[in-house]
Parts: sequence; C-alpha cells; structure tokens
Amino acid sequence: MSAVSTSFGDSAIMLRRNFKHTARNPVTVFNAVLFPIVMMLMFVYVFGGAFKVDGKYIDYAVPGLLVMAITYGLGPTAAAVNGDMTTGIINRFKAMDVSHGAVLTGHVVATTVRALIADAAIIGVGFAMGFRPHADVAQWLAAIGLMLLLALATSWLTVALGLGAKTVESAGLATVPLIMLPFLSSAFVPADTMGTGVRQFAEYQPFTPIIETLRGLLLEGHVSTGHAVAAVAWCVGLALVGYVWAIANFKKRV
Repeated sequence: MSAVSTSFGDSAIMLRRNFKHTARNPVTVFNAVLFPIVMMLMFVYVFGGAFKVDGKYIDYAVPGLLVMAITYGLGPTAAAVNGDMTTGIINRFKAMDVSHGAVLTGHVVATTVRALIADAAIIGVGFAMGFRPHADVAQWLAAIGLMLLLALATSWLTVALGLGAKTVESAGLATVPLIMLPFLSSAFVPADTMGTGVRQFAEYQPFTPIIETLRGLLLEGHVSTGHAVAAVAWCVGLALVGYVWAIANFKKRV
C-alpha cells in the first residue's frame, strides 16, 4: 500500500473518530450548530428593529451570521487537539503506526464539515425567517467556496492554537478572539455607522471583507473587487499561517 493511500486511510479513521466524539458531546453540537441559530433569532427579532440598514435586516444579517457560525465551533476543536496531545493518545497512535499528519487532518476536516453544516442550518432557518437572496448558481457556488475556504483557514489556525496551548482550558480560551471578531465587523451593522477607532478596526480586520463579499454575492448581484481580493487573501494567509504553525508545534510535541 502506498504512503498516500495509507495517509488517506488514516485520515478517514481520524475523521470518523472526531465525528463520533462530536456526536457524543451535546455541548459541541450546541456551540457549533444551534447557538448560531439562537443568535440569529435574537439579532433579527430582538435587536434588528434598532439597526438602520438597506432592505430587510434578515437579508443584511445572514452573511455575517454565516461567518459567525464558522467561528463558533472552533473552541471544542482547540480543546480536543490539546487533549490529544496531553492525554497520551498521540503516543498510542504512534505505537499503532498511524500517520502523524492524519491526526491533524482529521481535526481540520471534521471542524470544516461541522462549520458547513452550521452554515447550511443558518441558510435554512434564514429562508424560514424571510431571507431572500438574489444570487444565481455561479454566485452561490462562489459563496460556498468562500465559506469553505474560511472554514479551512480557521480550522488550521485553531489546530495550531490547540497545539500551542499548555492546557485544555487555555486552548479553548485561545479561540475567543476568533469568535469575537465577527461582532466587531460589518456583520450586524454597517461599519460606517460605528464610532471613530472602532470603525477603522472593523474595516481592516479579516472578517469584514469576507462578510461584504458574501453579502455582494448573495444579495447585491455584484462584488467589490477590493473586498473579494482581500477576502481570499485573508483566508489563504490565515490558512498558511495556521498550517505552518500547526506542523511546527506538532513536531515539537511528538
């Protein structure tokens, strides 16, 4: 059996293992899938009337909620990665001759799939609440591709944070900035309505161009070239940083 096929087989085993752990942990399911829906209900029905946006607030909010849904499932991944490193399970995998890369890949793919399921749930509930996108097939595919790229990027970064943390608890806390950044973006209110300082931060942080690109693809029928380039650049950059950092940390600890 070739090294490539062995690595794929090991990755599939690790992926199945992570899915089983997720299914047995209701807190992970709630944080990753249900809590973003709760947030959507709260923002649209409780706060939405206080925000002045063009069109219906549900249409404005969904692109930001799609990004938020991706970040909300990251904490359990960081904790699980750190737990694998600190409980000795990696040594057992080494004794079983399991590919080292498969351990990390399994976490990344499981987190990415979980994020896409959360996004599908947001879109489904959004339709029930009156969300009406104007995207054609190509624009939908581009939006899905961007969500997939963001999910992969944040997953690798989260794995790196989990490997770098000293304890399981600190690993979970390390993802808090990623969870909070969508709230300090144009996800729920336009950046130009924010105060000085906060507005500049919102405009130049990673998630705002991603959200604006999704908003353009799904609702406006056109996308700002600047936002699209920045969105892809941020995703690719975060993915590369996360991947290199994760591999370096993993080699140090095994």
